[in-house]
Formats: sequence, structure tokens, C-alpha cells
Amino acid sequence: MALVLDYVALETRRTLRDTGFVIFGIGMPVLMYLLFTNIGGQADSGWKAASMIGMAAYGALGAALSAGTGVAEDKALGWLRQLRITPMTPAQVVLGRALTASVVVLPAILAVLAVGAVVNGVSMAVWQWALVVLLLWFGSLPFTLLGIGNGYRLSAQSTGVVNVGCNLGFSILGGLWFPMQFFPGWLQGIGTYTPTRAISQIGTSLGRGEAPGVLAVVVLLGWLAIFGSYAVVSYRKAARTA
Repeated sequence: MALVLDYVALETRRTLRDTGFVIFGIGMPVLMYLLFTNIGGQADSGWKAASMIGMAAYGALGAALSAGTGVAEDKALGWLRQLRITPMTPAQVVLGRALTASVVVLPAILAVLAVGAVVNGVSMAVWQWALVVLLLWFGSLPFTLLGIGNGYRLSAQSTGVVNVGCNLGFSILGGLWFPMQFFPGWLQGIGTYTPTRAISQIGTSLGRGEAPGVLAVVVLLGWLAIFGSYAVVSYRKAARTA
């Protein structure tokens, strides 16, 4: 475990030194949230709270997927070959990358929530704020694993393109940008089973002080298992060919 923690500390420092990550991973979700909730000045408190959770999830999603780009770049530089000679197993390497991404998604989440509270006046009990942060933090993990899997399987350039596509697709389908009731019925049906929709539903429920729906929890855990398996398999394939 000490090896994994040292690996996490190294990768976290590398990520937080990236100016592009700070600007686009943290600043962009905040800007989008302010635009979506303040243009026209007619947004009610319910929409400001729901949009806050959606945009915080979007920020977490982007930050989580960005881990895959770093993986692909490291693979191209030969870092993967160096990891193969360490005592760490494939599962430990993937876990280390996932934990790193879980650390760096927190600034994106906290920045949007802070703007929601300070600028838009979103009000919740302390325990609700804490649960929302924990939910968004845990909910980003499937996307961390998806990004990592893409990074080990694809080239650096392809990983960036695929991750952007995953980011936009899951965000739109899951209703993080626009309320899903505006979608046609068949698209709402698809969106119900996306991990982003599950995160949004659970977060909104917690924000209202309600228990999350069972379906949303099951959907989120299911995607966690799928993307986790994908990441481990991708790492093993990359390790054999590196």
C-alpha cells in the first residue's frame, strides 16, 4: 500500500502543476454554471441548486477523464515499462491512478459548490453539503476508470478526442447541462441508465434531504464495475505490448 500511496502523491503533484487542467478542469464548470443560472436573471432557487449539482458533476467528470490523457502520454514516454519492473500489480497501478484522479476532482467539485453558495445563494444543511461532496467524489470514480482504460488502450491523441466525446455525450445524455424533461421520451429512457444521470438524481435527492432512489444507486455501481474491469484489462494489454 505504501507504494501505491507514493505513486498517488507523485501523480497528484504532476496534475495540479498543469495550468491547462486548472483553467479548463476547474474554471470552465464554474463559468458554465454562472452562465446557465444568471443569464436573464429569471432562474429560481430550485434550478440554481439542481444546476449547481449538475455542473459540479460535469467538472468532476472532466477532471476524472483527464487522468486518461496523462496515462496515454506516460505510455508513449515509456513510463509504463518502468512501472512493470516495480512490485505493483496491474490492479494496484490502476488503483493508484484512480486515487490520484479522485484527489484532483475535488477542486472542481468544491469550486462549483462554493460559487453556488456564495454567488447564487444556494442553501443546504451542513450534512447535505457534505453528502453531496462525497456523492460527487464517489460518482466521478467510474469516469476515472473509463479515462484510464482509454489511456492504456489508445494513443495520447486518440485518448484526448475519445475522452472529450465521452465527456460531452455522458453530460448531455445524463441531463447535466439541460433538464431531461426537455428531451424526447426515447432519449430520456436512454439517459436514465447513464452514470451521469444516476449522479445527478442521487445528488438532487440528497440536496432535498431525501433518500436516493435504488435504481440510481444500482446504475452507478454497475457502471463502476464495468469501467473498472475495462481499466484493468486495458492496462494488462498495454503492459504486454509496451
